[in-house]
Amino acid sequence: MAKVEKFGKFVGKYFTVAIVFWVIFNYFLPKTSTWIIPNISYLLGVILFGMGLTLRFKDFERIAKKPFPVIAGTVAHYLIMPTIAWVLCLIFQLKGATAAGVILVGSCPSGTSSSVMAYLAGGDVALDVSIETFSTLLAPVAIPSLLLLFAGKYVDIPAFSLFLSTVKIVLVPILLGVLVHSLFKNKIEWITKLLPLVSQLAILLIIGAVISANHAELLTAQTFLVIPVVILHNLSGYGLGYLFSKLIQLKTPQRKAITFEVGMQDSSLGATLALKYFVPAAAIPSTVFSIWHNISGSVLAVNWRNHDSKKSIKENNEVEKIVVE
Repeated sequence: MAKVEKFGKFVGKYFTVAIVFWVIFNYFLPKTSTWIIPNISYLLGVILFGMGLTLRFKDFERIAKKPFPVIAGTVAHYLIMPTIAWVLCLIFQLKGATAAGVILVGSCPSGTSSSVMAYLAGGDVALDVSIETFSTLLAPVAIPSLLLLFAGKYVDIPAFSLFLSTVKIVLVPILLGVLVHSLFKNKIEWITKLLPLVSQLAILLIIGAVISANHAELLTAQTFLVIPVVILHNLSGYGLGYLFSKLIQLKTPQRKAITFEVGMQDSSLGATLALKYFVPAAAIPSTVFSIWHNISGSVLAVNWRNHDSKKSIKENNEVEKIVVE
Protein backbone atom coordinates (compact mmCIF):
# COMPACT_ATOMS: atom_id res chain seq x y z
CA MET A 1 0.00 0.00 0.00
CA ALA A 2 2.84 2.41 0.83
CA LYS A 3 4.36 1.85 -2.62
CA VAL A 4 1.01 2.54 -4.29
CA GLU A 5 0.59 5.77 -2.30
CA LYS A 6 4.12 6.81 -3.23
CA PHE A 7 3.41 6.11 -6.89
CA GLY A 8 0.17 8.09 -6.63
CA LYS A 9 2.05 11.11 -5.25
CA PHE A 10 4.60 10.79 -8.06
CA VAL A 11 1.83 10.75 -10.69
CA GLY A 12 0.13 13.71 -8.97
CA LYS A 13 3.35 15.72 -8.98
CA TYR A 14 3.89 15.20 -12.71
CA PHE A 15 0.24 14.89 -13.72
CA THR A 16 0.36 17.75 -16.23
CA VAL A 17 3.42 16.20 -17.89
CA ALA A 18 1.59 12.86 -17.99
CA ILE A 19 -1.43 14.51 -19.68
CA VAL A 20 0.74 16.14 -22.37
CA PHE A 21 2.60 12.88 -23.02
CA TRP A 22 -0.67 10.91 -23.19
CA VAL A 23 -2.19 13.42 -25.64
CA ILE A 24 0.83 13.12 -27.96
CA PHE A 25 0.90 9.33 -27.64
CA ASN A 26 -2.79 9.01 -28.53
CA TYR A 27 -2.46 11.43 -31.41
CA PHE A 28 0.12 9.22 -33.11
CA LEU A 29 -1.53 5.96 -31.98
CA PRO A 30 -5.26 6.85 -31.85
CA LYS A 31 -6.43 3.22 -31.84
CA THR A 32 -4.89 2.84 -28.37
CA SER A 33 -7.90 4.47 -26.69
CA THR A 34 -10.72 3.73 -29.14
CA TRP A 35 -12.12 1.06 -26.82
CA ILE A 36 -12.55 3.65 -24.05
CA ILE A 37 -15.01 5.89 -25.96
CA PRO A 38 -18.18 3.88 -25.11
CA ASN A 39 -17.03 3.54 -21.47
CA ILE A 40 -16.27 7.17 -20.62
CA SER A 41 -19.37 7.62 -18.44
CA TYR A 42 -18.30 4.65 -16.30
CA LEU A 43 -14.85 6.17 -15.79
CA LEU A 44 -16.39 9.47 -14.74
CA GLY A 45 -18.66 7.54 -12.39
CA VAL A 46 -15.58 6.00 -10.76
CA ILE A 47 -14.08 9.49 -10.25
CA LEU A 48 -17.26 10.87 -8.71
CA PHE A 49 -17.86 7.75 -6.59
CA GLY A 50 -14.36 8.35 -5.21
CA MET A 51 -15.30 11.96 -4.49
CA GLY A 52 -18.34 10.69 -2.57
CA LEU A 53 -16.16 8.28 -0.58
CA THR A 54 -14.21 11.23 0.80
CA LEU A 55 -17.41 12.87 2.07
CA ARG A 56 -19.73 12.20 4.99
CA PHE A 57 -23.23 13.42 5.69
CA LYS A 58 -21.63 15.60 8.39
CA ASP A 59 -19.73 17.48 5.68
CA PHE A 60 -23.03 18.79 4.35
CA GLU A 61 -23.74 20.26 7.78
CA ARG A 62 -20.79 22.58 7.22
CA ILE A 63 -22.58 24.05 4.22
CA ALA A 64 -25.74 24.54 6.31
CA LYS A 65 -23.87 26.18 9.20
CA LYS A 66 -21.83 28.63 7.09
CA PRO A 67 -23.76 28.85 3.82
CA PHE A 68 -22.79 32.33 2.61
CA PRO A 69 -19.24 31.69 1.26
CA VAL A 70 -20.34 28.34 -0.23
CA ILE A 71 -23.42 29.75 -1.94
CA ALA A 72 -21.54 32.89 -3.05
CA GLY A 73 -18.71 30.82 -4.55
CA THR A 74 -21.12 28.48 -6.34
CA VAL A 75 -23.19 31.35 -7.74
CA ALA A 76 -20.00 33.10 -8.89
CA HIS A 77 -18.86 29.93 -10.62
CA TYR A 78 -22.10 29.36 -12.53
CA LEU A 79 -22.50 33.07 -13.31
CA ILE A 80 -18.95 33.88 -14.42
CA MET A 81 -17.73 30.83 -16.37
CA PRO A 82 -20.69 30.26 -18.74
CA THR A 83 -20.96 34.00 -19.44
CA ILE A 84 -17.25 34.27 -20.26
CA ALA A 85 -17.54 31.22 -22.53
CA TRP A 86 -20.43 32.79 -24.41
CA VAL A 87 -18.64 36.15 -24.78
CA LEU A 88 -15.47 34.45 -26.06
CA CYS A 89 -17.50 32.52 -28.62
CA LEU A 90 -18.85 35.85 -29.91
CA ILE A 91 -15.42 37.55 -29.93
CA PHE A 92 -13.64 34.66 -31.70
CA GLN A 93 -16.70 33.94 -33.89
CA LEU A 94 -16.82 30.27 -32.97
CA LYS A 95 -19.54 28.20 -34.59
CA GLY A 96 -21.43 24.95 -34.17
CA ALA A 97 -20.00 22.13 -32.09
CA THR A 98 -16.84 24.06 -31.18
CA ALA A 99 -18.85 26.91 -29.67
CA ALA A 100 -21.13 24.43 -27.91
CA GLY A 101 -18.06 22.65 -26.49
CA VAL A 102 -16.63 25.89 -25.08
CA ILE A 103 -19.96 26.78 -23.48
CA LEU A 104 -20.39 23.22 -22.21
CA VAL A 105 -17.09 23.19 -20.33
CA GLY A 106 -17.96 26.66 -19.02
CA SER A 107 -21.25 25.30 -17.71
CA CYS A 108 -19.70 22.37 -15.83
CA PRO A 109 -19.23 22.36 -12.04
CA SER A 110 -15.91 23.10 -10.36
CA GLY A 111 -12.95 20.90 -11.20
CA THR A 112 -11.70 18.21 -8.85
CA SER A 113 -8.14 19.59 -9.13
CA SER A 114 -9.16 22.86 -7.49
CA SER A 115 -8.95 21.50 -3.93
CA VAL A 116 -5.35 20.41 -4.55
CA MET A 117 -4.48 23.86 -5.90
CA ALA A 118 -6.21 25.56 -2.95
CA TYR A 119 -4.18 23.41 -0.56
CA LEU A 120 -0.89 24.22 -2.32
CA ALA A 121 -1.74 27.94 -2.32
CA GLY A 122 -2.62 28.04 1.38
CA GLY A 123 -6.31 28.56 0.66
CA ASP A 124 -9.40 27.48 2.58
CA VAL A 125 -9.58 23.83 1.50
CA ALA A 126 -12.79 23.12 3.46
CA LEU A 127 -14.54 25.96 1.61
CA ASP A 128 -13.10 24.74 -1.69
CA VAL A 129 -14.41 21.20 -1.17
CA SER A 130 -17.81 22.54 -0.06
CA ILE A 131 -18.20 24.66 -3.21
CA GLU A 132 -16.99 21.78 -5.36
CA THR A 133 -19.56 19.47 -3.78
CA PHE A 134 -22.41 21.98 -3.96
CA SER A 135 -21.71 22.97 -7.58
CA THR A 136 -21.50 19.30 -8.58
CA LEU A 137 -24.81 18.48 -6.91
CA LEU A 138 -26.42 21.34 -8.84
CA ALA A 139 -24.95 20.18 -12.16
CA PRO A 140 -28.00 18.21 -13.39
CA VAL A 141 -30.06 21.41 -13.36
CA ALA A 142 -27.32 23.93 -14.10
CA ILE A 143 -25.77 22.33 -17.19
CA PRO A 144 -28.95 21.86 -19.30
CA SER A 145 -30.28 25.29 -18.26
CA LEU A 146 -27.06 27.12 -19.10
CA LEU A 147 -26.68 25.29 -22.41
CA LEU A 148 -30.23 26.23 -23.40
CA LEU A 149 -29.50 29.84 -22.52
CA PHE A 150 -26.09 30.25 -24.15
CA ALA A 151 -25.60 27.44 -26.71
CA GLY A 152 -29.10 26.94 -28.14
CA LYS A 153 -28.28 28.92 -31.28
CA TYR A 154 -25.24 26.75 -32.06
CA VAL A 155 -26.66 23.22 -31.63
CA ASP A 156 -29.85 21.50 -30.56
CA ILE A 157 -29.82 20.99 -26.78
CA PRO A 158 -31.46 17.77 -25.51
CA ALA A 159 -32.12 19.39 -22.15
CA PHE A 160 -34.17 16.65 -20.49
CA SER A 161 -31.81 13.88 -21.66
CA LEU A 162 -28.87 15.92 -20.39
CA PHE A 163 -30.60 16.31 -17.04
CA LEU A 164 -31.23 12.56 -16.71
CA SER A 165 -27.69 11.67 -17.80
CA THR A 166 -26.12 14.15 -15.41
CA VAL A 167 -28.19 12.76 -12.54
CA LYS A 168 -27.07 9.24 -13.45
CA ILE A 169 -23.43 10.13 -14.14
CA VAL A 170 -22.92 12.68 -11.34
CA LEU A 171 -25.41 12.47 -8.49
CA VAL A 172 -25.83 8.71 -8.20
CA PRO A 173 -22.08 7.89 -7.86
CA ILE A 174 -21.50 10.74 -5.38
CA LEU A 175 -24.44 9.79 -3.16
CA LEU A 176 -23.44 6.11 -3.31
CA GLY A 177 -19.93 7.11 -2.23
CA VAL A 178 -21.26 9.15 0.69
CA LEU A 179 -23.53 6.26 1.73
CA VAL A 180 -20.69 3.71 1.59
CA HIS A 181 -18.43 6.01 3.62
CA SER A 182 -21.14 6.55 6.23
CA LEU A 183 -21.85 2.81 6.54
CA PHE A 184 -18.31 1.45 6.61
CA LYS A 185 -16.37 4.48 7.92
CA ASN A 186 -12.79 3.54 8.92
CA LYS A 187 -13.01 0.14 7.20
CA ILE A 188 -12.61 1.79 3.80
CA GLU A 189 -9.80 4.15 4.80
CA TRP A 190 -7.33 2.11 2.73
CA ILE A 191 -9.47 2.69 -0.37
CA THR A 192 -9.48 6.47 0.06
CA LYS A 193 -5.67 6.43 -0.08
CA LEU A 194 -5.89 4.99 -3.58
CA LEU A 195 -8.46 7.49 -4.83
CA PRO A 196 -6.11 10.21 -6.12
CA LEU A 197 -4.26 7.69 -8.29
CA VAL A 198 -7.49 6.05 -9.51
CA SER A 199 -9.00 9.46 -10.40
CA GLN A 200 -5.88 10.58 -12.24
CA LEU A 201 -5.72 7.38 -14.27
CA ALA A 202 -9.43 7.68 -15.11
CA ILE A 203 -8.93 11.29 -16.28
CA LEU A 204 -6.03 10.20 -18.48
CA LEU A 205 -8.17 7.46 -20.04
CA ILE A 206 -10.98 9.95 -20.76
CA ILE A 207 -8.53 12.38 -22.38
CA GLY A 208 -7.11 9.54 -24.48
CA ALA A 209 -10.63 8.67 -25.68
CA VAL A 210 -11.32 12.28 -26.68
CA ILE A 211 -8.05 12.48 -28.64
CA SER A 212 -8.84 9.17 -30.33
CA ALA A 213 -12.36 10.29 -31.26
CA ASN A 214 -11.10 13.63 -32.67
CA HIS A 215 -7.89 12.43 -34.29
CA ALA A 216 -8.84 13.60 -37.78
CA GLU A 217 -9.86 17.10 -36.63
CA LEU A 218 -7.14 17.97 -34.11
CA LEU A 219 -4.85 19.87 -36.47
CA THR A 220 -7.45 22.19 -37.98
CA ALA A 221 -7.69 25.98 -37.79
CA GLN A 222 -10.86 25.74 -35.70
CA THR A 223 -9.14 23.49 -33.16
CA PHE A 224 -6.11 25.77 -32.87
CA LEU A 225 -8.48 28.66 -32.24
CA VAL A 226 -9.79 26.80 -29.19
CA ILE A 227 -6.42 27.08 -27.40
CA PRO A 228 -6.40 30.89 -26.85
CA VAL A 229 -10.13 30.77 -26.06
CA VAL A 230 -9.55 28.18 -23.33
CA ILE A 231 -6.58 30.09 -21.89
CA LEU A 232 -8.55 33.36 -21.76
CA HIS A 233 -11.58 31.54 -20.32
CA ASN A 234 -9.57 30.01 -17.48
CA LEU A 235 -7.53 33.14 -16.63
CA SER A 236 -10.62 35.36 -16.74
CA GLY A 237 -12.30 32.94 -14.35
CA TYR A 238 -9.41 33.28 -11.89
CA GLY A 239 -9.37 37.06 -12.14
CA LEU A 240 -13.12 37.60 -11.83
CA GLY A 241 -13.40 34.93 -9.12
CA TYR A 242 -10.78 36.70 -7.01
CA LEU A 243 -12.34 40.12 -7.66
CA PHE A 244 -15.78 38.81 -6.68
CA SER A 245 -14.49 37.30 -3.43
CA LYS A 246 -12.72 40.56 -2.63
CA LEU A 247 -15.85 42.61 -3.29
CA ILE A 248 -17.84 40.52 -0.80
CA GLN A 249 -14.98 41.02 1.70
CA LEU A 250 -13.87 37.44 2.25
CA LYS A 251 -10.54 36.68 3.90
CA THR A 252 -7.45 35.84 1.84
CA PRO A 253 -7.62 32.01 2.25
CA GLN A 254 -11.27 32.12 1.17
CA ARG A 255 -10.43 34.33 -1.81
CA LYS A 256 -7.88 31.77 -2.95
CA ALA A 257 -10.39 28.94 -2.66
CA ILE A 258 -13.06 30.79 -4.65
CA THR A 259 -10.51 31.83 -7.28
CA PHE A 260 -9.71 28.18 -8.03
CA GLU A 261 -13.33 27.08 -7.70
CA VAL A 262 -14.49 29.64 -10.24
CA GLY A 263 -11.65 29.23 -12.74
CA MET A 264 -11.22 25.43 -12.78
CA GLN A 265 -13.85 23.25 -14.48
CA ASP A 266 -14.82 19.59 -14.34
CA SER A 267 -13.51 19.10 -17.87
CA SER A 268 -13.89 15.31 -17.64
CA LEU A 269 -17.64 15.76 -17.26
CA GLY A 270 -17.63 18.22 -20.16
CA ALA A 271 -15.83 15.75 -22.42
CA THR A 272 -18.13 12.91 -21.40
CA LEU A 273 -21.33 14.84 -22.12
CA ALA A 274 -19.90 16.25 -25.36
CA LEU A 275 -19.15 12.79 -26.73
CA LYS A 276 -22.54 11.47 -25.62
CA TYR A 277 -24.80 14.27 -26.90
CA PHE A 278 -22.84 16.22 -29.52
CA VAL A 279 -20.23 15.45 -32.18
CA PRO A 280 -16.68 14.50 -31.01
CA ALA A 281 -15.33 17.98 -31.87
CA ALA A 282 -17.41 19.42 -29.00
CA ALA A 283 -15.16 17.51 -26.56
CA ILE A 284 -11.96 19.24 -27.71
CA PRO A 285 -12.43 22.41 -25.56
CA SER A 286 -12.83 20.22 -22.46
CA THR A 287 -9.63 18.32 -23.28
CA VAL A 288 -7.62 21.50 -23.87
CA PHE A 289 -9.08 22.94 -20.67
CA SER A 290 -8.00 19.84 -18.73
CA ILE A 291 -4.40 20.31 -19.84
CA TRP A 292 -4.27 24.08 -19.45
CA HIS A 293 -6.00 24.54 -16.06
CA ASN A 294 -3.61 22.05 -14.44
CA ILE A 295 -0.69 24.14 -15.72
CA SER A 296 -2.15 27.54 -14.80
CA GLY A 297 -3.49 26.30 -11.45
CA SER A 298 -0.10 24.91 -10.45
CA VAL A 299 1.69 28.14 -11.42
CA LEU A 300 -0.82 30.30 -9.53
CA ALA A 301 -0.71 28.08 -6.44
CA VAL A 302 3.10 28.10 -6.29
CA ASN A 303 3.26 31.87 -6.81
CA TRP A 304 0.72 32.45 -4.04
CA ARG A 305 2.62 30.14 -1.70
CA ASN A 306 5.95 31.85 -2.46
CA HIS A 307 4.37 35.29 -1.97
CA ASP A 308 3.00 34.25 1.43
CA SER A 309 6.40 32.87 2.47
CA LYS A 310 8.18 36.11 1.50
CA LYS A 311 5.52 38.15 3.30
CA SER A 312 5.89 36.01 6.43
CA ILE A 313 9.69 36.39 6.40
CA LYS A 314 9.39 40.17 5.96
CA GLU A 315 6.91 40.44 8.85
CA ASN A 316 9.16 38.34 11.10
CA ASN A 317 12.16 40.53 10.25
CA GLU A 318 10.18 43.67 11.08
CA VAL A 319 9.12 42.20 14.44
CA GLU A 320 12.72 41.25 15.26
CA LYS A 321 13.86 44.77 14.34
CA ILE A 322 11.28 46.32 16.68
CA VAL A 323 12.30 43.98 19.50
CA VAL A 324 16.00 44.85 19.05
CA GLU A 325 15.30 48.56 19.05
